[in-house]
Amino acid sequence: MDKRIISNNLLVDDEIEATLRPQRFFEYIGQENVKEMIQIAVEAAKKRSESLDHVLLYGPPGLGKTTLAQVIANELGVNMKVVSGPTIERTGDLAAILTSLEPGDVLFIDEIHRMPKIVEEILYSSMEDFVIDIVVGKDNGARSIRVDLPPFTLIGATTRFGDLTGPLRDRFGIVHKLEFYTDEELQIICTRTASIYQYQAESLAIEELAKRSRGTPRIVNRLFRRVRDFADILGDGTITLEITRIALNKLKIDESGLDSKDREYLNVIIDKYRGGPVGLETIATSISEDPLTLEDVYEPYLIQKGYISRTPRGRIVTELAYKHLKKTYQGMLF
Repeated sequence: MDKRIISNNLLVDDEIEATLRPQRFFEYIGQENVKEMIQIAVEAAKKRSESLDHVLLYGPPGLGKTTLAQVIANELGVNMKVVSGPTIERTGDLAAILTSLEPGDVLFIDEIHRMPKIVEEILYSSMEDFVIDIVVGKDNGARSIRVDLPPFTLIGATTRFGDLTGPLRDRFGIVHKLEFYTDEELQIICTRTASIYQYQAESLAIEELAKRSRGTPRIVNRLFRRVRDFADILGDGTITLEITRIALNKLKIDESGLDSKDREYLNVIIDKYRGGPVGLETIATSISEDPLTLEDVYEPYLIQKGYISRTPRGRIVTELAYKHLKKTYQGMLF
């Protein structure tokens, strides 16, 4: 039983989410290759009494980038300061953050690809030489002051690796992509979540939750909470396979983990554009969704499942998707 037991009535969502997050490498499930490489780097840095080299984590949302950053900070025995790229609007904002760090601290920048260009350029000298140049005054009276920074580790997270500039990417010594989780890994995560919440869950129910969670820990934990609601209302609180299926079907999440927006995405390409190719902007307009949301949130899983293909001419729906949706494909009805 996990020691960080959740009281059903006392914790708000943010506190619950924090409680579910692993705190150490041995608690962190999945991403074994990435975890092994980072663990070696962390141990080496500690052995040399140095700050860890800067780390860049990228991949679809919900795969544990923020959690892994916190685990790294915990293993190093240092504090972690968390900021979001879009919130650092001015160079002075970044300067204030950097000068507040203690030696060895971790600075975690989420959505690092969304930092303004002028702010990003300030990071270059900070990451390489641990100095920052601050301009004071205006016009003819302006002058630059160089401020020394304590050694620190920058951990950047992004869902859009290709949007990072070359100079910024090159300054990260440790770069890893996080992959979708296997059903088996999600089952372990979901079992741990059930234990923390102190809920009984049938093994078949855990398997069903894992299968429909798009290979994503954040989603399996979210779906567990929704199924738990159904278990409390429709049963005695035990999460059974029957209740799990009822809940997930009500949520319109099918056996492959596709939700209503996924199916709308696929259906519009099939029904309006004969399966493609069709451009992302056109698809987004057709289903009233932001193109970046489609590209970052929905498409990675659809591609991983083999339901769509990206081509220079646009998106194409594959035979697998026709079969899944029971649509006619080249004269064949599935």
